[in-house]
Amino acid sequence: MKIAIINGPNLNLLGKRETDIYGNMPFEQFLDSLRKKYTGIEISYFQSNIEGELIDELHRTGFTYDGIILNPGGYTHTSVAIGDAIAAITTPLVEVHISNVHAREEFRKLSHVSAKAAGSIFGLGLKGYELAIDWFQSRK
Repeated sequence: MKIAIINGPNLNLLGKRETDIYGNMPFEQFLDSLRKKYTGIEISYFQSNIEGELIDELHRTGFTYDGIILNPGGYTHTSVAIGDAIAAITTPLVEVHISNVHAREEFRKLSHVSAKAAGSIFGLGLKGYELAIDWFQSRK
Protein backbone atom coordinates (compact mmCIF):
# COMPACT_ATOMS: atom_id res chain seq x y z
CA MET A 1 0.00 0.00 0.00
CA LYS A 2 1.25 3.47 -0.92
CA ILE A 3 0.01 6.57 0.88
CA ALA A 4 1.10 10.12 0.15
CA ILE A 5 1.05 12.78 2.84
CA ILE A 6 0.94 16.25 1.35
CA ASN A 7 1.20 19.27 3.65
CA GLY A 8 0.62 22.84 2.59
CA PRO A 9 1.88 26.24 3.65
CA ASN A 10 3.50 26.87 7.02
CA LEU A 11 3.35 23.23 8.05
CA ASN A 12 7.13 23.15 7.67
CA LEU A 13 7.11 25.20 10.89
CA LEU A 14 5.37 22.58 13.04
CA GLY A 15 7.06 22.42 16.40
CA LYS A 16 8.00 26.09 16.18
CA ARG A 17 4.84 27.96 15.20
CA GLU A 18 1.88 28.54 17.50
CA THR A 19 2.71 25.52 19.63
CA ASP A 20 -0.43 26.11 21.69
CA ILE A 21 -2.45 25.21 18.56
CA TYR A 22 -0.13 22.89 16.61
CA GLY A 23 2.02 21.28 19.30
CA ASN A 24 5.78 21.18 19.64
CA MET A 25 6.71 18.17 17.49
CA PRO A 26 8.32 18.81 14.09
CA PHE A 27 6.47 16.94 11.35
CA GLU A 28 9.59 15.02 10.30
CA GLN A 29 9.82 13.52 13.79
CA PHE A 30 6.13 12.58 13.66
CA LEU A 31 6.63 11.11 10.17
CA ASP A 32 9.38 8.85 11.51
CA SER A 33 6.96 7.53 14.14
CA LEU A 34 4.29 6.91 11.48
CA ARG A 35 6.72 4.92 9.35
CA LYS A 36 7.71 2.81 12.37
CA LYS A 37 4.08 2.18 13.30
CA TYR A 38 2.90 1.37 9.76
CA THR A 39 5.77 -0.78 8.51
CA GLY A 40 3.73 -2.41 5.76
CA ILE A 41 2.83 0.91 4.16
CA GLU A 42 5.03 3.01 1.92
CA ILE A 43 4.47 6.58 3.12
CA SER A 44 5.74 9.39 0.93
CA TYR A 45 5.88 12.95 2.21
CA PHE A 46 5.75 16.28 0.42
CA GLN A 47 5.41 19.78 1.85
CA SER A 48 5.30 23.08 0.02
CA ASN A 49 4.31 26.66 0.66
CA ILE A 50 3.57 27.05 -3.07
CA GLU A 51 0.09 26.30 -4.38
CA GLY A 52 1.20 25.09 -7.82
CA GLU A 53 3.69 22.65 -6.31
CA LEU A 54 0.91 21.13 -4.18
CA ILE A 55 -1.23 20.74 -7.30
CA ASP A 56 1.67 19.11 -9.16
CA GLU A 57 2.11 16.63 -6.28
CA LEU A 58 -1.61 15.82 -6.29
CA HIS A 59 -1.34 15.12 -10.03
CA ARG A 60 1.81 13.01 -9.53
CA THR A 61 0.31 10.79 -6.80
CA GLY A 62 -3.36 11.01 -7.72
CA PHE A 63 -3.52 8.11 -10.13
CA THR A 64 -1.02 5.60 -8.73
CA TYR A 65 -1.23 5.78 -4.92
CA ASP A 66 -3.75 3.99 -2.72
CA GLY A 67 -4.50 7.09 -0.67
CA ILE A 68 -3.59 10.72 -0.16
CA ILE A 69 -3.68 12.59 3.12
CA LEU A 70 -3.81 16.31 2.42
CA ASN A 71 -3.45 19.14 4.88
CA PRO A 72 -3.77 22.12 2.54
CA GLY A 73 -3.23 24.62 5.35
CA GLY A 74 -4.46 28.10 4.51
CA TYR A 75 -5.09 27.10 0.89
CA THR A 76 -8.11 25.16 2.17
CA HIS A 77 -10.07 28.38 2.29
CA THR A 78 -8.75 30.09 -0.84
CA SER A 79 -7.68 27.61 -3.50
CA VAL A 80 -10.31 26.65 -6.02
CA ALA A 81 -7.41 25.20 -8.06
CA ILE A 82 -6.50 22.68 -5.34
CA GLY A 83 -10.16 21.66 -5.11
CA ASP A 84 -10.23 21.21 -8.88
CA ALA A 85 -7.05 19.09 -8.75
CA ILE A 86 -8.65 16.80 -6.16
CA ALA A 87 -11.75 16.44 -8.33
CA ALA A 88 -9.54 15.48 -11.31
CA ILE A 89 -7.63 12.62 -9.65
CA THR A 90 -8.80 9.08 -8.92
CA THR A 91 -6.89 8.30 -5.70
CA PRO A 92 -9.11 8.73 -2.62
CA LEU A 93 -8.08 11.67 -0.46
CA VAL A 94 -8.64 12.47 3.21
CA GLU A 95 -8.41 16.10 4.29
CA VAL A 96 -6.66 16.52 7.65
CA HIS A 97 -6.36 19.64 9.79
CA ILE A 98 -4.45 19.65 13.05
CA SER A 99 -6.62 22.37 14.55
CA ASN A 100 -10.40 22.51 14.55
CA VAL A 101 -10.80 25.06 11.77
CA HIS A 102 -14.51 25.38 12.59
CA ALA A 103 -13.70 26.67 16.07
CA ARG A 104 -11.40 29.38 14.71
CA GLU A 105 -11.92 32.48 12.58
CA GLU A 106 -15.04 32.64 10.41
CA PHE A 107 -13.10 32.56 7.11
CA ARG A 108 -11.63 29.15 8.03
CA LYS A 109 -15.07 27.52 7.85
CA LEU A 110 -14.98 27.57 4.03
CA SER A 111 -13.17 24.62 2.45
CA HIS A 112 -12.59 24.14 -1.25
CA VAL A 113 -11.37 20.64 -0.37
CA SER A 114 -13.98 19.00 1.88
CA ALA A 115 -16.66 18.37 -0.74
CA LYS A 116 -14.13 16.64 -3.01
CA ALA A 117 -12.45 14.57 -0.28
CA ALA A 118 -13.52 11.08 0.76
CA GLY A 119 -13.57 12.44 4.31
CA SER A 120 -12.24 15.16 6.57
CA ILE A 121 -10.62 15.10 10.02
CA PHE A 122 -10.45 18.32 12.03
CA GLY A 123 -8.99 19.25 15.38
CA LEU A 124 -7.48 15.97 16.55
CA GLY A 125 -3.89 17.13 16.29
CA LEU A 126 -1.36 14.92 14.56
CA LYS A 127 -3.55 11.92 15.48
CA GLY A 128 -5.68 12.88 12.47
CA TYR A 129 -2.96 11.59 10.13
CA GLU A 130 -2.97 8.21 11.91
CA LEU A 131 -6.76 8.01 11.71
CA ALA A 132 -6.60 8.70 7.99
CA ILE A 133 -4.04 5.90 7.50
CA ASP A 134 -6.22 3.55 9.55
CA TRP A 135 -9.17 4.38 7.30
CA PHE A 136 -7.16 3.65 4.16
CA GLN A 137 -6.02 0.34 5.67
CA SER A 138 -9.60 -0.63 6.47
CA ARG A 139 -10.50 -0.29 2.78
CA LYS A 140 -8.01 -2.95 1.59
